[in-house]
Amino acid sequence: MKIGYARVSTEEQNLDSQLQALEAAGCERICEDHGVSGAAIDRPGLADALAAAQAGDVLVVWKLDRLGRSLPHLVETINELRKAGIGFRSLQEQIDTTSAGGRFYLHILMALAEFERELISERTKAGMAAAKRRGKHIGRPRKLTAQQIDHARELIKSGDQTRADIAALLRVDVTTLRRALGDSEANE
Repeated sequence: MKIGYARVSTEEQNLDSQLQALEAAGCERICEDHGVSGAAIDRPGLADALAAAQAGDVLVVWKLDRLGRSLPHLVETINELRKAGIGFRSLQEQIDTTSAGGRFYLHILMALAEFERELISERTKAGMAAAKRRGKHIGRPRKLTAQQIDHARELIKSGDQTRADIAALLRVDVTTLRRALGDSEANE
């Protein structure tokens, strides 16, 4: 069975041309999403199409960007279809994973998606390293300022309050206070 999926990003757009193309391609069932971005995780129409598809079926879209916005997401979705024995066809790009040429094209897409992920990772790591060299803190914001840590040290030295009392005063967990004070003071 051929299952069509049509999507428009805004309520003002209509699905007429997509629906006509999917019907002409022989889709027996067509699921739709109106006013839903391709980047959205929750797409009821796509969820219905995927739930209806069984091994041997083919999911058909008018254009590749109707299925998803990012290459990694597209590849992941198409790969999941393949694992379930479901074919994929994009009418405009003439991709058909039920053919050898379509599967070859899918492998190229997968290689490009992996390359894109690696480039993003490399850029992220390089940016973090550059920020560290400039003295920037990387990661979650610190819960305690330098002044709060100094104040906590003074209170500990005075011996009037426990670490639990000081942590409560600073509105942090005792573990957070111990980490902020550093290993040398953690066991005092």
